[in-house]
Amino acid sequence: MLSNFALEQQLHTARQELSHALYQHDAACRVIARLKKERDESRALLALAERQIPASMAGVAPAAVVSNGKRAMEDEIGPDGKKIRPGINPVMIDELTECNTMLSAQRKKRQVPPSLASIDELERYTQISSHPLHKTNKPGILSMDIHPSKDIVATGGIDTNAVLFDRTSGQILCTLAGHSKKITTLKFVPRDELVVTGSADKDCSDLARG
Repeated sequence: MLSNFALEQQLHTARQELSHALYQHDAACRVIARLKKERDESRALLALAERQIPASMAGVAPAAVVSNGKRAMEDEIGPDGKKIRPGINPVMIDELTECNTMLSAQRKKRQVPPSLASIDELERYTQISSHPLHKTNKPGILSMDIHPSKDIVATGGIDTNAVLFDRTSGQILCTLAGHSKKITTLKFVPRDELVVTGSADKDCSDLARG
């Protein structure tokens, strides 16, 4: 009796294992069939897309080689031995040019201020004098202001100095040093006879009496 019971238990276990193996095999077959179907559909869509490409595009783009469902782009070799990459289609270039022309016509044209000197007037200007106001090892004036009631010019340069210049006498009145970097802006304050300077060293409260 005990031996028959043991045999029945073994038989039951073997049936369960066999049923589980058959279920796994069936599921694997279903997955493989679905993947094959998706692969065939992708190949069909790829072939349809290649047939719909215009002849002009086909002449510009490099040839495509289909192998195992993959596309390999073949680069053309130029006379200099370098690969020739496909550029923008001439049709697309024409469309971009037409769009640029249309948008440019819609933009507002820059209005020239009436107080601006004309080209003819500028051509009649002549240099009267030249005065080097800043250091020559770091030349360049980044900002300038004219006193509202006196013929005095203030300039701020790359050499970190501000210079007050008397145009009538042609003399430098004073050189204001105090910034560690180039002076980017300056302004006269006529009420208190001050010059306010601002620099790239983030010090915009530098005051000097004129």
